[in-house]
Amino acid sequence: MGTSRKHVVVFRKIPDDLLGRIAERHDVVVADPRRADELPRFRDALRDACGLIGSSYKLGASELAEAVNLRVISSISVGVDNYELPFLKQRGITLCHTPGVLTETTADTVFALIIATSRRLVELSNHVREGRWTRNIGDDLFGWDVHGKTLGVLGFGRIGQAVARRAALGFEMPVIYHDPFDVPVPAVLDGRVQRASFDDVLARADIVALTLPLSDETRGLMDARAFATMKPGAIFVNGSRGAIVREDALLAALDSGHLRAAGLDVFAVEPLPHDSPLRSHPKVTPLPHIGSATHETRRAMAELATENLLRVLDGAAPVSAFDLSRI
Repeated sequence: MGTSRKHVVVFRKIPDDLLGRIAERHDVVVADPRRADELPRFRDALRDACGLIGSSYKLGASELAEAVNLRVISSISVGVDNYELPFLKQRGITLCHTPGVLTETTADTVFALIIATSRRLVELSNHVREGRWTRNIGDDLFGWDVHGKTLGVLGFGRIGQAVARRAALGFEMPVIYHDPFDVPVPAVLDGRVQRASFDDVLARADIVALTLPLSDETRGLMDARAFATMKPGAIFVNGSRGAIVREDALLAALDSGHLRAAGLDVFAVEPLPHDSPLRSHPKVTPLPHIGSATHETRRAMAELATENLLRVLDGAAPVSAFDLSRI
């Protein structure tokens, strides 16, 4: 195990006790590159950095080229689309992430969007807040049942399976799913879910929930053809990554009436631009990327990322490294 102090750059705020844990063993620079006043310090610190820990900032080959001592990036996230994976693989840099600890919380968010979108909860809450509830609502404001509807899950990893479990066991929903890999079905879902082709899921589901990771293969996957394949009157929910969806195609499907509604926690550009029609579209329930945003889960993610970082810098195997051999 290596014990010498190394240079670490913390590029996203972490709890003080975890920052202190890193600082006890290594020399730390805290710099958030998303802030213009801290970006120069971040870039200067990269030159000596052996380890990076943070999230929500794109680190490509051009930015990391001068980080000649870099051994590990510990991302406080499950998704790794902010990192240029071929470059990391070529350089032999270990990339860590935080799968598992946010599964249930993110599945809660996805299912909350399914319910909120189908029952029009945000729209009707605003109806009350704005003083427009003066008598019992009519059928023009009715929502649609969730229980018993067919749920299609695109991506059957940890989060997709957790969403399916909520649907099948809690709401008696038939669940069909598609995943590019042959994913083992958990025993609790045995006989309660059915694997199908991508197009079959789209065509049969009343509600489609997207839980796929972003990759070259999934970028733009939900395009005009995909939305046209969906069942007329279906609902679309995205709790994974915004770039998987062609937002212009989604808007067209909503405006034409082909899709009933959409619930979105993620967008192609975040924060969502003020001029985006998704911000105020009457058929869209938008959220500010809150999939894992609970106190408990963000703490657990930071703890795991800190442990990953320290292990690699000590010459040990991390708890959860991203498998760069897959690319």
